[in-house]
Amino acid sequence: MTEVNAEPGEALGSGAMFDRIAARYDRLNGLMSMGFHRLWRRRLVAALGPLGEGDRVLDLASGTADVAVAVARAHPEVAVVGVDPSEGMLAVGRHKVARAGLEGRVRLEVGDAQALALGDDSVAASCIAFGIRNVPDRLAGLREMARVTRPGGPVVVLELSWPRGGVMSPLARMHVRHVLPRLGAWLSGEREYRYLADSVAAFPPPDAFGALMREAGLDAVTWRPMTLRTAHLYVGRAR
Repeated sequence: MTEVNAEPGEALGSGAMFDRIAARYDRLNGLMSMGFHRLWRRRLVAALGPLGEGDRVLDLASGTADVAVAVARAHPEVAVVGVDPSEGMLAVGRHKVARAGLEGRVRLEVGDAQALALGDDSVAASCIAFGIRNVPDRLAGLREMARVTRPGGPVVVLELSWPRGGVMSPLARMHVRHVLPRLGAWLSGEREYRYLADSVAAFPPPDAFGALMREAGLDAVTWRPMTLRTAHLYVGRAR
């Protein structure tokens, strides 16, 4: 794996790193997902239902709030709380929330996935999209999602994957390992997108991550591959 040096006082994958790329993140995320992130996001939102009047949904690693806005639009009866370590990313997200007229139902706040400022069983469902691989202690983050989600509620994880198996997987791996960093360097800076490409390659395979979800206290854990196995949607149920 390529070694990448962080700025002084800055950890790769940290809120500070994402503060620096916040203005460009949405465009770069399209590169990272090869343009399929919108389809994947719709599937994540569908996995959160059904929800009822007055329910609250946690969108962890909310970033620029695409998922939070999508959840609020799909479920007009619920409120969404988005949590992210990057104030820069959330600032972009707040503009989206305001444009969508959703300020009354979507709240975005800075927070740590490993120590959420939410009570036990306080949300009906929780999700994290393209963020769990950046949490330093993934098990702690998953445990927090399980803790704040009411018993039986879904905990949904959407994450990019290192393509394994299938006749097209070599092409998909080439995109992640070689094409993506070069495009990212052209649009922003190679350092950040070399890190993001490496973080995808280092992410555990689906069965190992599914086992981690079970270790975090989630039941009925399932996963499904999407688009040449370049992403997986994981769903568990809080106890």
